Amino acid sequence: MSEEEPARVVGVGPWEGPWPDDPRLDPELLREGDRRNVVDRYRYWSNAAIVADLDTRRHPLHVAVENWQHDANIGSVVRTANAVNAAGAHVVGHRRWNRRGAMVTDRYLSVHHHADVAALAAWAAARGLPLVGVDNVDGSVPLETYDLPRECVLLFGQEGPGLSEQAVRACVDVLAIAQFGSTRSINVGAAAAVAMHAWVRRHAFGQHP
Repeated sequence: MSEEEPARVVGVGPWEGPWPDDPRLDPELLREGDRRNVVDRYRYWSNAAIVADLDTRRHPLHVAVENWQHDANIGSVVRTANAVNAAGAHVVGHRRWNRRGAMVTDRYLSVHHHADVAALAAWAAARGLPLVGVDNVDGSVPLETYDLPRECVLLFGQEGPGLSEQAVRACVDVLAIAQFGSTRSINVGAAAAVAMHAWVRRHAFGQHP
């Protein structure tokens, strides 16, 4: 952006015109303006109203990530889970996680905590949801040709070590993202976005692998 170009203003200012009586709208946002990172249809809506509307059309996809080293990428994974309107995000391991990358999107979907992989696996089994890992470990199969289940939990490891041995054993399959360069792996936030988009192509648009 050049010095002559004005900074892009996000959102809208205070409400103009007759005061609306829509119960979904937040009076404070109407008075002060709405600068949140939300799509235009949700301008001035309260957070609770947004969540209630999203709940009516959640996709039956859950996303989980291991958190043994306070991975800063978890926020990015949660943000992408919100973008695809996943049914929920799950943090396995340490309860505290770095929310900075989530850009407050964790307000708009359920974020669950599980003490370990066994607890996540039990939660998923009780709901008939298979755990599908994403990592380029020995024995992994290509994401690009895999028929992702419509209802499942995509499980990601942390940056660096990837999926733990316990996580690999708990998964029905582990998927690898095709790579053609020199690096061994891609960032876990990027990997999560790729995998979630593969699910979207398969189930939101009906494109088979």
